[in-house]
Amino acid sequence: MEEEIHRYAEAIHIASEPSQGHLHQQALEYLSNLHQNANETWRLALTVFTDMTSEGRKYPTSVRFYSLRLLEEFFDNRFEPLDEGSFHTLQQSLIAYVRSEYVYGSAESNASYLRNKFSHTLTLFFLCTYVEQWPTFFNDLFSLIRLPESPSQPQFNRHVSLLLFHLITEISGEVADQTIKSARTFNPVRHTRDSRVRDAVRERDAPLINEAVLTIIVDGMERMAALRKTTTSSPELSEAMEIVDWGIRTFGSYAGWIDINLTVTPMTIPLLFTLLPDLNLAIRLATSSALLRILAKGLKEPEDKLQLIKVLSLGQVIDALESKTRAEQLARGSNEDEGEESYREALGRLLNVLGLELSKLTEESEKPEIAAEASRLLEQILPVMLRFMSDNYDDTCSTVFPLLQTVLASYKRIRKMSTDPLEESKRSFLVSLLQVIMQKMKWDDEEDPDDLDEDDYTAFETLRKDLRVSMDAVFTIDQDLVTNAVRTLSLQTLSAYSSGMSLNWNDAELAVYLVYLFGEIMKTGGKGRAAFCVAPLVPKEKRREVNYSEYPLTPHGEMLLALVQSGISAFPHRSVTMQFFETVARYGDFFKIRKECIMPTLEAMVDARGLHNPDSTVRSRTYYLFHRFIKEGRNDISEELAVNLVDGIRDLLTIQVDIPTLDSPEDDLLEEAIKNPGLFDSQLYLFETVGTLISLVSKSPEQQANILLSIVTPLLDELSSNLPAAQGGNDVIPILRIHHSIMALGNVAKGFPDYPSPVPEGYTLPSLDVFRQVARGILVCLEAMNVFKDVRNATRHAFARIIATTGSSVTHLIPPLMVNLLAQFEPSELVDFMNFIGLLIHKLQELFNVLDELIGPLSAHITQLLNQPNPGIDDSAAQTKRAYLTLLTNIMSSDLHDIFISDRNKATFEPLLNNMSSLAEDISDPSGQKSAFAFLSRCVQVWCQPAADGQAAQGLPGFERFIYERLVPTAFVVLSSPQFNIKDGQMMVVLLEIGNFLQIVCKTRGQEAQEFFLSVFLPSQGWPPDTAMEFTGKLRDLDNKAFRKYFADFVRSSRSQASS
Repeated sequence: MEEEIHRYAEAIHIASEPSQGHLHQQALEYLSNLHQNANETWRLALTVFTDMTSEGRKYPTSVRFYSLRLLEEFFDNRFEPLDEGSFHTLQQSLIAYVRSEYVYGSAESNASYLRNKFSHTLTLFFLCTYVEQWPTFFNDLFSLIRLPESPSQPQFNRHVSLLLFHLITEISGEVADQTIKSARTFNPVRHTRDSRVRDAVRERDAPLINEAVLTIIVDGMERMAALRKTTTSSPELSEAMEIVDWGIRTFGSYAGWIDINLTVTPMTIPLLFTLLPDLNLAIRLATSSALLRILAKGLKEPEDKLQLIKVLSLGQVIDALESKTRAEQLARGSNEDEGEESYREALGRLLNVLGLELSKLTEESEKPEIAAEASRLLEQILPVMLRFMSDNYDDTCSTVFPLLQTVLASYKRIRKMSTDPLEESKRSFLVSLLQVIMQKMKWDDEEDPDDLDEDDYTAFETLRKDLRVSMDAVFTIDQDLVTNAVRTLSLQTLSAYSSGMSLNWNDAELAVYLVYLFGEIMKTGGKGRAAFCVAPLVPKEKRREVNYSEYPLTPHGEMLLALVQSGISAFPHRSVTMQFFETVARYGDFFKIRKECIMPTLEAMVDARGLHNPDSTVRSRTYYLFHRFIKEGRNDISEELAVNLVDGIRDLLTIQVDIPTLDSPEDDLLEEAIKNPGLFDSQLYLFETVGTLISLVSKSPEQQANILLSIVTPLLDELSSNLPAAQGGNDVIPILRIHHSIMALGNVAKGFPDYPSPVPEGYTLPSLDVFRQVARGILVCLEAMNVFKDVRNATRHAFARIIATTGSSVTHLIPPLMVNLLAQFEPSELVDFMNFIGLLIHKLQELFNVLDELIGPLSAHITQLLNQPNPGIDDSAAQTKRAYLTLLTNIMSSDLHDIFISDRNKATFEPLLNNMSSLAEDISDPSGQKSAFAFLSRCVQVWCQPAADGQAAQGLPGFERFIYERLVPTAFVVLSSPQFNIKDGQMMVVLLEIGNFLQIVCKTRGQEAQEFFLSVFLPSQGWPPDTAMEFTGKLRDLDNKAFRKYFADFVRSSRSQASS
């Protein structure tokens, strides 16, 4: 044994030092093996943990700690009784250890972590043995606690008392704490065992445990009181306070699961209320937690719960303690005391649970007198709840949010059930609540949001969202209350600022934020212009003729008018200015009814408050907000103003290139710079806005062309000047400049309206010559730099926007564009490329020749990709398939289907159809199946039209044979597959698409198809003649909607019969 112990101790030492190399790994494997065989190795661990010499414990603390882990492994997975020999060995050794270490020793005073570990280990041993083998566990432990009576010494052994407290707390956690239980995987055997232990403790020892705990607490309190008369700090006082603290924690740990008649008595209630305001913080926190558990304990009868609440009288107690702690908080001023604030949090949580229990009685009790009494008590604590809500510390404030939401939900139900006015007491509460909410929405004046770390900033934004939820609820209950409160506070603040009064920045920011927020919570009233003025309903096409300035403003309109007229955008604090920009950009419709507000708003946005602010983070956000404001209000911007705005922001259009810091030397600098473009990402909004402004200069085509040319020429020059250096690929900055410039040119085009089709009479086309010049410049760069994926991506981006703006004006550049996009190609670009082709099909009509050249190689490439092993597990392959099917469908729906049977592609048409048929059979991809059947349906309509009225048949000769011999059987193979689950929503979509396909075949081929189904195909599948007759008749006679319903019911019924 000694040799084995030596090896064991050595292994633990080596395992803790990775520098030991291969020995480290061997030690880990050795210890792992001991763990796996804990049923045999526990004796070794027990010996090492408990053995002593005349000088103390025989083995090092680290080795003994590991031994406890090994014992825990043995106990934790044991749900059957131990054999008698093992049990007695463990019991006697552990009791002997407690006696030597806790009764007569120092209780591992040099290793508190070992003491904590032992209490957990002993708890696990208790769980294994208490019910059947060690029913005297608590009595055996109690026998070790009491000391010989001495007037100068405590009555109870401190070490054993604390061990008892830790054990009971751990036992409570194991058998009754739902948080601990939910954190581990559910084990029904463990669950049953824990329930038996819990029931056995209640039956056997609960009164004894409770009496022992309370007796030790009282003894500790008496010693604490006596010592406090002579000292404020001493080891003896600290020890007494520790006993009381842990005693109350222990009491609270079991208060929720043993008989309440033991925990709520004439002795315990005064004891708890004596300790709730104690000088010691830990004792106060433990007491509030114990009271919370008592309060939350489930009781069968509502009368019992109400009686418990009345006996505790917590409402008055918390009211007094809240006032006392608030006064202390004010007296401390700026000297924060986290401990005392945590006590206020604990009181808030206690009030929250009290309120929730009262609310439950109010809502759920079937006895009116109980509900009325609970309602009265609840109403009494609401002012206290508001005081906690108004606490300067957000953590304290949020403790009562659950109660608040419950109260507001109750008020909403009352309003829904009755049209009577809200009771005055409830209305008064809501008025006070709104004042608290708005004040809590205000930033701390000593904080600067710009200097906060991300966690603190996010925490406050989250608090604001939570408070907004409460304001939303009040709005639902009484709209006028919220409207008046928000309107009054925001208008008073804005008026004070405009009259020259000095304001704190956080008051100013709150006023602007409330203007923003009001529109978010306004769930009733009009949309668009009607949200801001009281005007009659005007048809959309006549709204520009109406002078909305003649109509009175709504409350939100008044607030927005005051916001702009107050000049608060000039407030010397970034947060106020940014909230102003957020607000005006959010409510663009307001500026359509008060157009005089447009100019001062634009001035604020363009000058040093916004776009020209020296702070790059302000500029970055304002680029987007300016874009949104212009986009929303472009119809009210004159040509002159548009020109002035372009000139005012021209200096901001220099391409911004930011080089990121790499996290790893292996990272690709170009790739990271594209992913993290810095300010340029926001700058793109500015280029788009410039395009929008230039497009407004439509009455002067020549002026528009000159302005556009003045914007794009520096960007084109940027392309040409950086091209030589970029081609080398050694320096990423020239490549980035080219990439960014191409993206910027694309966004300038994006700012223009889409090219109309057809072009209406009198429509002024954009400066097509300039855009052709831009497209050619981009194409030149692509030809020289098509090896760079990022340049290819930027080119697709730019051309997509240029084509949307210019229509067919750059069609002649599409063939060389395609050649260069495909010259250097990565599989990851396929999806974007096919989406780009789809856009071209949608925007342009002259694409036949381009697609004729492209579709064959593209189909072959994608077919090869999809036929690689296991493409289904590859997300990129699935995306590629979806994009390919979408492209094919777009080609068919755009009447470009002749490219499939052109001289160039007719040889690959049949393989294409076979491939589509295979995709239609692939049950692992329902989305692909649906698209494939939709494509095949369109093929039937195009190429399978029979001869009519003496005219020759349209389509492809023999195509009908392919339908009858391949496609129709494929449809039924899918429907009869065991993997086809009709209860799956995606599968049902496929089924309906198959029904659509079959009906298109029938209606397109007419009598021929009906005879095929009735006389050939369905009989070959073993269908009874009457079923085949009925199905064919429905296929022929029903409209599409009715047949799809019939078909779904038919398939569902058929599969049900087949499985029965």
